[in-house]
Amino acid sequence: MNWENKLPQFPEPYWRDSVKLPSFSKLTEDKKVDVAIVGGGISGITAAYLLTKQGLNVALLEADKLLNGTTGHTTAKITAQHDIIYDELISHFGEEKARLYYEANYDALNFIKKTTRELHIDCDFIEEDAYVYTNSEEKLSKLQKEAAAYSRLSIAGGLVDSMPLDLEMKSAIVMKNQAQYHPLKFMKVLVDKITEAGGSIYEQTTATDVEPGNHPVVTTKDGHKVTCDYLIVGSHFPFYDKGFYFTRMYAERSYLLALKTKKSYPGGMYLSAETPKRSIRYTPFNGENLVIVAGEKHKTGHGTNTFQHYEHLAEFGDELFGIEEVVNRWSAQDLTTLDKIPYIGAMTKDNPNIFVATGYRKWGMTTGTAAGMLLCDIILQKQNPYEQLYTPSRFQADPSVKQFIAQNADVGGHFVAGKIGMVHKTVDELQPDEGAVVKVNGKRAGCYKDANGKLHIVDTTCTHLGCEVEWNDGERSWDCPCHGSRFSFSGEVMEGPAVEPLKKVHLD
Repeated sequence: MNWENKLPQFPEPYWRDSVKLPSFSKLTEDKKVDVAIVGGGISGITAAYLLTKQGLNVALLEADKLLNGTTGHTTAKITAQHDIIYDELISHFGEEKARLYYEANYDALNFIKKTTRELHIDCDFIEEDAYVYTNSEEKLSKLQKEAAAYSRLSIAGGLVDSMPLDLEMKSAIVMKNQAQYHPLKFMKVLVDKITEAGGSIYEQTTATDVEPGNHPVVTTKDGHKVTCDYLIVGSHFPFYDKGFYFTRMYAERSYLLALKTKKSYPGGMYLSAETPKRSIRYTPFNGENLVIVAGEKHKTGHGTNTFQHYEHLAEFGDELFGIEEVVNRWSAQDLTTLDKIPYIGAMTKDNPNIFVATGYRKWGMTTGTAAGMLLCDIILQKQNPYEQLYTPSRFQADPSVKQFIAQNADVGGHFVAGKIGMVHKTVDELQPDEGAVVKVNGKRAGCYKDANGKLHIVDTTCTHLGCEVEWNDGERSWDCPCHGSRFSFSGEVMEGPAVEPLKKVHLD
């Protein structure tokens, strides 16, 4: 089946219009607070909620709208089952740290569960078992090792030969009593509690620089300053990077569909062990269940035809459930660290009052919550068992060295390839709602022709470190293959580490 005309034209999460989030004004004056938080995602909101509960004066700065970035584009699983990970963690870090990783995420799940009950939040919180399944002999061996790791770590679950979802599989591993929810419904209540407790929230307020010291000073794009005792940089990719995080993480895109299906959903949350990845869950929506199908990950800026990833997911969903309607489609960007464990804690040893929270892979709902909880404890000088596990200053010889070399060699290759890449279209050849790399005034440029025929032309040199961006036809964006920066068709920053927009190009 040709899905091109059956998928929604513009990518948007299914929950975007189902929750009316409050609006907040830009920062228009200098401020002095106890804690400044840059980034209005789950880690920042969780930290702000917990800190304001303790009476601290908190200011949260968001460059765009709250929950409009990675947190707003999640699959919304709340789980400690992060693919096949625990045997690997035991191998690289030992049994104690592997157990701490599980317990940190399980604590985050329980925090969400407890908070939902205490604040009477109607956020579609549903406990479900989580499964990783395989049809591969190679992955079958890995699942067996993972089951042994579950046993060593006392994780409720293990190998099973059947699942509630009827799909072809050789085996699966289950983790009991995980959960899913509606993230915007949950975090809207936390946002309300933050402001009720005296916390300040500012939208459309882009932080551009930090002056470190005993009282760090955050400078915004408009020139205003926020002085604080503690600073949390929770802006997905750190906008202020004194730890060379752009060399220690890589960005991946993945894709999601919300489906009305002919077959009913049997419950449970599912993830394929092999690639291409397939993640499956359901959600209550307007009195019925939508099926969420996700997967098709690739490194940002490396996709040649990103729209095809949605088509592949639609084919999979139709074969499994029978699709009546594709209600929504959207994509997500996730950051993976060298050793797959997030960086949460002091950004550098020299600045113990400036914290970073990043690198959650695909599991930001749990690890982002754990980050907010951990940073709150550090600021309040409370003991937290997970501080050393997540400390950003760690560097494991295995696997960090291998990943560091591989990722940065890949960056160098794309830097060179982008500069000498062929240009295949001219501006005149572009159709309405089409973008491409073109040659303008004798130089490489990027051009998008909108539905009204207006041209939006930009310099394709990324403003972070000078790699060449590529066109993402699925999201109508310019994506950098080196460090994952993303820009709108008109050049505005959508994802860091870049902080400056692409330069405009004008036709002679």
